[in-house]
Amino acid sequence: MNEDPLYNKGSSPKKGLTRIIYATGYSISGFKAAFQNEAAFRQILCLNIILIPITFFLDISAVEQAVMIGVCLFAIIVELFNSAIEAVVDRVSLERHQLSKNAKDMGSAAQFVAMTIIASTWLIILLR
Repeated sequence: MNEDPLYNKGSSPKKGLTRIIYATGYSISGFKAAFQNEAAFRQILCLNIILIPITFFLDISAVEQAVMIGVCLFAIIVELFNSAIEAVVDRVSLERHQLSKNAKDMGSAAQFVAMTIIASTWLIILLR
């Protein structure tokens, strides 16, 4: 049974600053879980550690820099969703099933689109 105060039906729901503090803890736990369990998350994080600082040395506008950083962070968001989908599918059943495969493949496709957005955005800005 979940003893978490935000999800425990027997306790009053947390509100205001207390809820924000708990939610921040859950977010940190999510980042830790993704980093510990997902190689793809670590790879995207490494890519961002390389790409984001590069934007500070380029002769580009602040808007272009924000867009370049934004698309990099978008890929992290997509990977977190992809990892969450995979975790839920695996939690439901490790049995091979076409719907499970479809869900995982769609998450992978979303990440592919995110990486394509990074590449195309960076190329468009750098080759202008």
